Amino acid sequence: MGKVRVLLISTYELGRQPFGLASPAAWLRAGGHEVALADLSRSPLAPAVVENAELIAFFLPMHTATRLVLALLPKVRAANPRAKLCAYGLYAPLNEQLLRESGIETVIGGEFEQPLVELARAVSPSGLVHLQRQEFRAPDRSGLPPLAAYARLALNGSTRTVGYTEASRGCKHLCRHCPVVPVYRGVFRVVQSDVVLADIRAQVAAGAEHITFGDPDFFNGPGHAARIIEALHAEWPRLTYDVTIKVEHLLQHRDLLPVLQRTGCLFVTSAVESLDDAVLEKLAKGHTRAGFIEALSLTRAAGLPLAPTFIPFTPWTTLDSYRDFLRQLADLDLIEQVAPIQLAIRLLIPEGSLLLDLAKIRERIGPYNAHALCYPWRNPDPAVDRLAAALPDRIKQEERRHSSRRDIFHRIWELSGNAPLPEAEPRPSRATIPYLTEPWYC
Repeated sequence: MGKVRVLLISTYELGRQPFGLASPAAWLRAGGHEVALADLSRSPLAPAVVENAELIAFFLPMHTATRLVLALLPKVRAANPRAKLCAYGLYAPLNEQLLRESGIETVIGGEFEQPLVELARAVSPSGLVHLQRQEFRAPDRSGLPPLAAYARLALNGSTRTVGYTEASRGCKHLCRHCPVVPVYRGVFRVVQSDVVLADIRAQVAAGAEHITFGDPDFFNGPGHAARIIEALHAEWPRLTYDVTIKVEHLLQHRDLLPVLQRTGCLFVTSAVESLDDAVLEKLAKGHTRAGFIEALSLTRAAGLPLAPTFIPFTPWTTLDSYRDFLRQLADLDLIEQVAPIQLAIRLLIPEGSLLLDLAKIRERIGPYNAHALCYPWRNPDPAVDRLAAALPDRIKQEERRHSSRRDIFHRIWELSGNAPLPEAEPRPSRATIPYLTEPWYC
């Protein structure tokens, strides 16, 4: 097959300009194909673009994006019944059966660029998950909305334009709840340093003042990561960035924390998930509460704000344990460093989750819910589920009022049944803690 008209669609990627469109676009355009990009989180899908396409591929990096694509599929198929339909990205193989039932013909997981090129050549990619090493190309972001249209970095009362790139994919670790694990199974793949730097260079030219590295764990390859940030800082001394790193790796590679700070890292996101050692063991997180507190101390000593993420509502959560979780956050002076939505996240058990290996989980879940894309579960205490259900709306209301993180924390503290918090000593305001303006994390 010669030149193919390809449409790549992203429905949602946490307010970022989608790397998952820009990277395959570069590969497909290099192959001589005509590629259109549509980021529906920023603009509606143009009917003419759909009607013109011969291959339509949907990017599924997360749960929310997958649900939005499933809702969109009937409209796309009605507008263009002739096009080949493909789904690719982390959540594509996890939802293969449902996607095929919805009209998707090709499902690609793992490293998706080369398989998409093969599909455009009318060669069906062999297998579902592709983990072969690739020589990446610099992403081609032409056709996407400008960086200024996306989430921004808030710092000291002002905002900065944010770019997004990836230095690696997959993960060495096997946390039971993580959606990366069923696809990569402990494998991680690096994006070549020159490609990462070329991508950053193009985004800086397009106005980026800060870069988010979207690697599942930036320290899966610590030497690779260190080379990139040293080169970044050498070329753009004023450019800042943020990364995601496991607690386990913050401890193991503590010698690199000053390097992060020196080269412009403004904050480190870490999926802490729980402050309860029994829950951490069930999730196979690889760290303990004491380990997290040590990592917090290390990052503070290095001048690196830590942005922990949590899953506070699990089948093992009680009202007392949730109240204790809030109390520990206050005692650790973390109120300003935790996005309020992180106090309301409920454990998601998708198809393929390693949590399904736990007998106690299998006893508690219901049949797979294709609409919600997960196995439903209930807490043994209905009051815990009622609290979990009430918090997201309350947080949204408070954020619409521009309430501070501390004020929102106080509301949640009281909703959980705690006595009012005593007045604390004045502490840094939210504006002094760097954060991205779209904190949702699923």
